[in-house]
Amino acid sequence: MSAIINTIIFDLGAVLIDWNPRHLYRKIFSSEEEMEIFLRDICTSEWNETQDEGRTLAAGTELLVAQFPQHESNIRAYYGRWTEMLNGEIEGTKNILQQLKASGKYKLYALTNWSDETYPIALNLYPSLHWFDGVVVSGSEKMRKPAPAFFQLLLDRYHVTAANALFIDDNKRNVLAARAFGIDSILFEDPHQLKIELENRSINI
Repeated sequence: MSAIINTIIFDLGAVLIDWNPRHLYRKIFSSEEEMEIFLRDICTSEWNETQDEGRTLAAGTELLVAQFPQHESNIRAYYGRWTEMLNGEIEGTKNILQQLKASGKYKLYALTNWSDETYPIALNLYPSLHWFDGVVVSGSEKMRKPAPAFFQLLLDRYHVTAANALFIDDNKRNVLAARAFGIDSILFEDPHQLKIELENRSINI
């Protein structure tokens, strides 16, 4: 018999908040190919995640400008125009979160890889970020997913038992890490798929 789920842990970017650097860089590059090469080779996800782990935005930016001076303006746009990477709340996920909260059956937390310099901007923009019982932000903690210690931090801080928790993330790497840690996890694709996955676990909304 599986354990009863009483805690649901959400990732935020691309799950609840539509954050994607392509929202910005489609305005800058004349072709998808150019944009994808830039994001693959210069402003990479790995580089961004180092800011999520606590490196300052200024330090990360200057590091890349020194390496790729010919791309300086586009590199500086990453954080200089960061709000243009935000395309609002993902309404379907927002509705699911709202219904879970209204049910009163679950503790709701967020575990996010996010810079502590940019997270407050999103917090001011989006009401749904205030609905959680607690949020753990990687940039504030100087660690990030998929590190087991980051999951452990949330469990310890909020007195959560791994077997009673469910984790939702759009990154397969993070989902696999959570499962290895003993937390049932859903690889998020879209709100409709999430609703089905929740219903499969007898979480009906």
